[in-house]
Amino acid sequence: MLLHEKLKPYTLILASQSPRRRQLLADAGIEYTLAERFECEERYPAGLAAAEVAPFLSRLKSEAYPRPLAPHEILLTADTVVVAAGQVLGKPAGRDDAVRMLRLLSGRAHEVVTGVTLRTATRTKTFAAHSSVRFRRLADEEIAYYVDRYNPLDKAGSYGIQEWIGYVGIEGIEGSFYNVMGLPVQRVYCELEAFIE
Repeated sequence: MLLHEKLKPYTLILASQSPRRRQLLADAGIEYTLAERFECEERYPAGLAAAEVAPFLSRLKSEAYPRPLAPHEILLTADTVVVAAGQVLGKPAGRDDAVRMLRLLSGRAHEVVTGVTLRTATRTKTFAAHSSVRFRRLADEEIAYYVDRYNPLDKAGSYGIQEWIGYVGIEGIEGSFYNVMGLPVQRVYCELEAFIE
C-alpha cells in the first residue's frame, strides 16, 4: 500500500509558512492540512553544536503548537539552517545581512541541515538531513543582482537553490537537492511510513 493510502486515517498538519515545503509535500502526493500561523521564538542554546540547531528548532516549533493534538493527527514541523565556516546561518535580517551571507558562501562548500519533527498526541520523532553544497566564487555584482531581484530574506543562508543563484552559482551538491530547498522529501516519506506503522 502506498503512503498516501496509509495516511488516509490520519490528518497530517504542516506547521510551516514556507511555500517550498508546501509544494514539495504536495508534489510527493502527501496530503496535508496547513496549520494556522502561530508564534514561536526561534532561539537555541549558545553552546549547541551547529548540526543540532535545525533539529532543536524543529522540536521547539512542534512544542509551540498552540493546541493539543487529536488521536488521528500528525504534526510536521521543520527548520533549515546553513552551516558555513563554523557559523549557523538562518534567515538574513535584511539586505546587508543577505549580502554578507552570500559573500561567506562564495567560493566554498557549506552544509545545509534540515531538522524535521513528527508528533502525535503520544509520540515524537525528530530527525535531520544533511546536504553539502559548493558555490563557485561569486562576484559582488552577481550577489547584489540576486539579492535585489529575488529578495531572499525568507531563506536560510540567503539563497534558494531553485532560483537564479542556484543555476549560475552552484558547482555541486552531495545529498538531497530537496533538503536544500527546505524539506528532505524522500526522508520525510520514509520516516512518515515508519512512524505510522
